[in-house]
Amino acid sequence: MKYAKAKKLWIITIIIVLLLGLALYPVGSQTPIQYVDRETGEMKIENVAGEDWLTWLYHNPVGEATLWALAKRKILSSMYGDMMDKPSSAGKIEPFITDYDIDMQIAEQQDFENFNDFFTRKLKQNARPIDTISTVVVSPADGKVLAYSHLDNQDFIVKGYKFNVSSFLDNPTLASQYEDGSLLIIRLAPPDYHRYHFPVSGEIIMNHQIDGDYYSVNPIALRERVEIFWLNKREYTVINNPIFGNVVMAEVGATMVGSMVQTFEDSIIKKGEEKGYFKFGGSTVVLLFEKNKIKIDQDLLNNTSKGLETTIRMGEKIAEKQ
Repeated sequence: MKYAKAKKLWIITIIIVLLLGLALYPVGSQTPIQYVDRETGEMKIENVAGEDWLTWLYHNPVGEATLWALAKRKILSSMYGDMMDKPSSAGKIEPFITDYDIDMQIAEQQDFENFNDFFTRKLKQNARPIDTISTVVVSPADGKVLAYSHLDNQDFIVKGYKFNVSSFLDNPTLASQYEDGSLLIIRLAPPDYHRYHFPVSGEIIMNHQIDGDYYSVNPIALRERVEIFWLNKREYTVINNPIFGNVVMAEVGATMVGSMVQTFEDSIIKKGEEKGYFKFGGSTVVLLFEKNKIKIDQDLLNNTSKGLETTIRMGEKIAEKQ
């Protein structure tokens, strides 16, 4: 009896040691995330929030198991979102501003009740001028953009992997409208302004919500799983515009994004008006255009062809009528 118990304890000990060994197994260094600063044209390296944590989750055996079991689940993101709503989370604000060199001079307010209050901060009027020319498409958010002129048979190559529009929209009929159309992916990192705005004016003819997981949308994660885009929770709106046709604007959730909150109320909307905001975390806005409707700015296409994102600010021109 004692022998059996000792043997069982020994086996459990071995398993724990093996798991600890795997958990602590050194992960190879990741290629730095490079991007182009649109304003200066300089190549820069991104200061990734939680880089070690993301690398462990997506490149370590135990991390991957943790990702499957917990990190991608709604409950963890919801719990963390609730923590960021507590007054005690306000202590994280100043260190975050310092670490990521956030310009608070353009923020509408300077005092915040909690971290989410800071994270979803509004900007002062005219902090992000909107290009009002009717034949121009503007960026819906601050972030880093990848831009592609042509989709191909509903499967699109993003960093060497296929982007499946039908799966992303969860609607094959709607997806067929964007065959050989155009795609822009705007990634918001945690330090970015996290409210998103309409890229064109028009009439909202469709809204759709899709439940899903909460994988990270950081390039560290996307290097492993581009299908994250159609596995994650997402919401999209179809905007009818007389110049640009039916434009899809989609918001994609991510790890630790407590929620996406839509703030628009009317079906008739104007370019630059607020559509909603993300709570704590980094996430993504995806734009889809029908074939031959837009001409994407060449600098964005050039950088994307090199595998580089480009910094963008909400309200900046990103495309025009073709």
